[in-house]
Amino acid sequence: MSKKSILIINGPNLNMLGLRDPEIYGSTTYSGLCRIIREYVVKKGFKPKFFQSNHEGKIIDIIQAGGYNGIIINPGALTHYSYAVRDALEIVSAPKIEVHISDISAREDFRRKSVITEVCDRIITGQGIDGYLRAVDAVIAFGEVCY
Repeated sequence: MSKKSILIINGPNLNMLGLRDPEIYGSTTYSGLCRIIREYVVKKGFKPKFFQSNHEGKIIDIIQAGGYNGIIINPGALTHYSYAVRDALEIVSAPKIEVHISDISAREDFRRKSVITEVCDRIITGQGIDGYLRAVDAVIAFGEVCY
């Protein structure tokens, strides 16, 4: 296992941050998001590994590959229907934090239900980009028992 590493997974359309609905998701680009998270994770003494895909199977593959001390996942639209991603996460024993830039509970009806939440240790929603940083802190806090 890589020493003290955190896998940050972003699902479909998150590569379009900064372009897609900036009034909901903000103006930070995906590369800007990764830069902000990387600086924060490194400062905490961990190594970040970023993965973004618009393909469900690739996300499942990276989850199943393992080797991380924790996972932060923003599954995008897969949040609402991907039992396959849910099942892959359920197998992982490392801390898992679900994060959403917007408050999914205050959005359209179809966005309010997450099939991912019950297999994660925590959900952070509606905190914008800062939600990812809170997720880093949560992974570390949940994982202190394991390190």
